[in-house]
Amino acid sequence: MRFLCDEMLAPLARLLRAAGYDTYLASDGEPDAGLLKIAREEGRILLTRDKRLAAAAAESVLIEGRGVDAEAESLSRGVVLDWGFAPFTRCVVDNARLREASLDEIDRMPESAQAKAGPFRACPACGRLYWPGSHVRRIGERLNGLTNGAPMPPQA
Repeated sequence: MRFLCDEMLAPLARLLRAAGYDTYLASDGEPDAGLLKIAREEGRILLTRDKRLAAAAAESVLIEGRGVDAEAESLSRGVVLDWGFAPFTRCVVDNARLREASLDEIDRMPESAQAKAGPFRACPACGRLYWPGSHVRRIGERLNGLTNGAPMPPQA
């Protein structure tokens, strides 16, 4: 599944990317017609709070609730989704597929990160580096909670 989130759903887009889903995030002010065209041409499910926009899309989920927890639960009611699909394989900033970090990139990570077992990953588009720290643990717990239908841990 591939998704397109309107600009109001940035936290949900980042969570979907953390789960491994190819998720386009609309930029501020991107016109509805452009979003519909992208969704149609790229076979993306449009995620939005806008009832008119959702109705105009070939495939959409009208997202209800406020905050990423409620949005994720709303999405899970709209489509069958595996929140453990391919965790931490996409950049949460720009959606690119992550690759294994080089030794030079690992050397640029904090010493506390280098002491971990890995995996160490890098974004080929923006250069952001990823390692298994506390943030990954918290997001992993959130994804696991969504997968198992358990209450999600508080957002830090």
